[in-house]
Amino acid sequence: MSVFSNRLKSMRESIGWTKTYVAERLHLPLTTYANYEYGKREPDIDTITALSTLFNTSNDYLMGKTDNPNNTAQKDDTALTWKDLKTPMPYDGKMPEELTDIYVDIAKSFFKHHPEYLNKNREDHE
Repeated sequence: MSVFSNRLKSMRESIGWTKTYVAERLHLPLTTYANYEYGKREPDIDTITALSTLFNTSNDYLMGKTDNPNNTAQKDDTALTWKDLKTPMPYDGKMPEELTDIYVDIAKSFFKHHPEYLNKNREDHE
């Protein structure tokens, strides 16, 4: 069995859910979901994301890229804050996850092309 199938089964069992219950929550045939746990099939990225949301974990944990099952993003020293942008936080401070991903991608792309700005603020305060 793969790391993915082992973690999927372990998370489901730790909550006390049946395969049938998980399959119904994901609107999947039972055999499809069961085959994910048996390691006979691999889900697409949308299904992996739905599974990680259902189990309140991250895609990276399910896929074996991290051993941290908590659904928390790692702190990145290069992350911008709304204070850095000198603008109020939209959406009453509750950024939708899909927009957060877009902002992160934009910032990463900018710093990839302009690394001279990466430590500018840090250097100004030293």
